[in-house]
Amino acid sequence: MSFAQTAKRPAVAAREFDDSLVWVGVLLLGIGTVMVYSASIAIAEAGRFGSAQPTYFLIRHCFALTISVAAAVCMFQVPLRLWQQAAPYLFLFGAALLVLVLIPGIGREVNGSRRWLPLVVMNLQPSELMKLFVVLYAADYTVRKAAWMHSLRKGFLPMLAVMLFVGALLLREPDFGAFAVIACIAMGVLFLGGMNWRLFFGLFVLLAIGFVVVILTSPYRMQRILGFMDPWADPFGKGYQLSHALIAFGRGEWLGVGLGASVEKLFYLPEAHTDFLLAVIGEELGFVGVSVVILLFAWLTARAFAIGAQAAKLERYFNALVSQAIGIWLGAQTVINMGVNMGLLPTKGLTLPFLSFGGSGLLANCCALALLLRADWENRQLMRGRVA
Repeated sequence: MSFAQTAKRPAVAAREFDDSLVWVGVLLLGIGTVMVYSASIAIAEAGRFGSAQPTYFLIRHCFALTISVAAAVCMFQVPLRLWQQAAPYLFLFGAALLVLVLIPGIGREVNGSRRWLPLVVMNLQPSELMKLFVVLYAADYTVRKAAWMHSLRKGFLPMLAVMLFVGALLLREPDFGAFAVIACIAMGVLFLGGMNWRLFFGLFVLLAIGFVVVILTSPYRMQRILGFMDPWADPFGKGYQLSHALIAFGRGEWLGVGLGASVEKLFYLPEAHTDFLLAVIGEELGFVGVSVVILLFAWLTARAFAIGAQAAKLERYFNALVSQAIGIWLGAQTVINMGVNMGLLPTKGLTLPFLSFGGSGLLANCCALALLLRADWENRQLMRGRVA
């Protein structure tokens, strides 16, 4: 073999993966680890969780991150056609977990919400895994029902019934935010799969009416809406979280007050290491830091849709829908979380993907990234095979 041929081999190997996608994932996970530690030091030192150690949340986050990356590596090894075959069974498994978490004595209740299953190594939040399972199920359903996407009875109603069932379970927890994200995933996949626009518009209207009814019939959700509309009207009550998040962004200005120097994380801003981590990023790293995070998520979402478009050209329709559904999921959840932190949307308990503290969320996000990388890898393999 000549030197020139040998020199070309690493370049060919490098094209097996989307390097930019890998690095975006690494950067988001790295930023998340640093900021979770920074945002959680004060509350960890207070010893409210049984251990007055400043690294309490950092250790748990790194443990969950290790499990998540290992699971993602294993998931990448499995061809997407096998995930397509398993999609209905995974969906049923996820639904069973949602039922299980509602059973008293089994599901763990925190702050009035029953969303977690206590395991030996970590708490499992079924709604996070359900987002991943819905991505697979909705993509598989749309591919199987491609000929019936214009039919109300055979294409639309079965998926509507399934989503209503899942929504009812999630609202029992309650977890309105997860239901909103799952609804976005299902609607997005159906639309991309060629659903009749009249049926899609009808589904959109039904969901919008449903969300309004749920808000109007839930006093605490109405309080959140009122707090969102004018947080300064009751800064020590229903507007407390949002007002302190806005203060954090205001203190950060362009370059931030410096890593670790946040004041709002010192027991002022609730859930600083989970739902409101972006506010701490804004305070400590400023506009520049927040902009970097937004650009990373924008690139991740754009790549998801580009990989999906490439798979569609190669007639890998399940791969295409899975990739774009992941883009919808991560994009929607990111926009909702950022909107809540910045006061553009009502307060809602959704974490920031890849960054916020939370084992189940990290696990689901890393597995989603593994599926995206697998879809891209299969695209590249097929293209190389065609060229050969």
